[in-house]
Parts: sequence; structure tokens; C-alpha cells
Amino acid sequence: MKILITGVAGFIGSNLADHLLREYRHHRRGTQNSPLKIIGIDNLSYGAREQIPKDVEFYKMDIRSKDIYPLFVGVDYVFHLAAKNCLSDCQDDPVQTADINVTGTVNVFEAAKMAKVKKVIYAETSALYEGSRKFPTPESEIKPESVYANSKVASMYFAEAYKKFFKMKFTALRYFNVYGPRQDYRRTIPPIMSAFIIRLLAHQPPIIYGTGEKKRDFVYVDDVNDFHILCIKNSSTDGKVFNVGSGQCYSILDIYNFVCDFLGVKISPVYKENLVWEAEDTLANITQAKKLGWKPKTDIREGLTRMISYIQDEIRKGNIRLNKYKMSEV
Repeated sequence: MKILITGVAGFIGSNLADHLLREYRHHRRGTQNSPLKIIGIDNLSYGAREQIPKDVEFYKMDIRSKDIYPLFVGVDYVFHLAAKNCLSDCQDDPVQTADINVTGTVNVFEAAKMAKVKKVIYAETSALYEGSRKFPTPESEIKPESVYANSKVASMYFAEAYKKFFKMKFTALRYFNVYGPRQDYRRTIPPIMSAFIIRLLAHQPPIIYGTGEKKRDFVYVDDVNDFHILCIKNSSTDGKVFNVGSGQCYSILDIYNFVCDFLGVKISPVYKENLVWEAEDTLANITQAKKLGWKPKTDIREGLTRMISYIQDEIRKGNIRLNKYKMSEV
């Protein structure tokens, strides 16, 4: 089997590559089947080269370039994860956001069409539900507001066009707040899990935008990757869209308190102006995913414990430098 992952150097992409390699080795041990081959594409604008597993055939390329087309030849499945996905950066630059998330995505779809790829599994987003007040939110409830969310809506409509006119197979995944090892702490406004852990380990106050009462559906990256595997194995995922979340939500202050408790520290957060283009709350209706036999296995405390251990290990290795986190950043 030959699989191509765009955004392979990123948080979800690199974890997916590891997950696929582990899954293959577990099920194929002792057989004579030809090995799994993973091709990875990333321009490294957000991802980190060192996160890519060594068994991945990696190409530093941009998804907007037609030079990627030959890499799709002979590929069975494409996981399209590459995107401009920092919401604040997307708000600041709608033109680049559309260029990457819409033009880049259509370019990936076109390459997959030309190569006759069996199926494209691609990232949509729970941000499509930003304006909804229906909780838990089903896949039918689309109310985008931010620039990022609207760029993903455009991608959704292009996928529909490719399905209709070119008979391609797609599975669309609407990730909620995915967390775990390698979560990108380098963003302009980083995800709260990594941001809280790193700043508290650096003895610096975490930053909270708004009151901290916003609630999020947090889902651990291994559980997300279990669903990725299901998209390959189960043909009933073809042509469908699925929420990928935990079906539970916690406030930003809940996460702050969890991390403080685990680390045994208590440093009061600094509150900044609310990010008005963010959803107030998110909560996934995961009924459709559960019908396929999938369910999230990792509760928030176990996931946070794993993530804290990973970050502490990265600090010991010198890959994360706490001296970067000074009071001046607040």
C-alpha cells in the first residue's frame, strides 16, 4: 500500500505517519506482503523536519505547486492535512489563507484525480460550526464565521465538485481540538495545551484570551489517528463527513487548572482581549463516527499526562528552550 500525506511535518501529519507505520508492522509481522510506503509533502513553513519519521519518503514541496503531481502516481490513499490553520494568522491575511487552503487544496485534488488515487481523506474543521449554538453539534450544522472557516467551506465545495464530475472518493474529517505530542507551540497564538504547559514549566504566567470560560472539545491525537486508519479500511466512510472529537468539553480555565495540578504549580494567568472570531464553545456530536465502531479512548487527564511527559522530555533534549519564555512576551 502506498499512502501520501500532505503536511507530514506538522502535528497531526507526523503523528499519522508514525501511527500508520506502527499499525502496518503490527498486522504484517511475519507475512510476505510488500511493505507500506509513505510519501510525505511539506514546505516546512509550519512543520518541523525532525518530526517526520525516518521511514517516510519526504519531499520539501508546496501543495500549490504542480511539481507535486508526479508524487501521486501509484498512490492508493491521500491524507490531505496541509493548511494555513492558525486562526489569528488567517484573520490577518485572508489572501494567503485562500491561496493555501483553497488553491492548494484544489491542486492536491487535481493531482489525486490525474493519478487515479483510490480515495482522498482530507481535513475540514470544527470551525465550520463557529456560529452554531446547537450542542453537541452534528455534521449538518454549518455556520462558519472566521476567514479560516470560510476557506475550509470553499474546499468542501470543491470536494463535492470533484465527487460529482470526476467520480472521486473522499472522506472529510472535521477535527475538533486535537492535542498531544508535537502540538505546535510556535504559532502566533499557540494551542492552549502546549502553551500552558510550556509557560508553567518556564515559571511564566499562561495567557488566556477572554475570561477563560470558553469550552472546547479536546480529542487526543492517537484517537484521531485510529479514525484515520478506519477511513482506509472501511469503505462505508467513502463520500461521508465525520466529526472527530471526544464528545466532551472543558473550559480553558479547566485545562489551566488541570495542568497546574499535574505540575504542582500555581501561577495566575494573564488575561488578554477576547478573540471575537473564535467560537464560544465546541462540542462534537460523534454519533456517525461511533456507528463505525470508533470511539475516543483517551480521557483528558491521561492525554495531558502523556503530553506533559513528552514536553518535559523535549526540554531535557534541548528541543524546547524555556529561556525563550520571558515576562516581556506577556
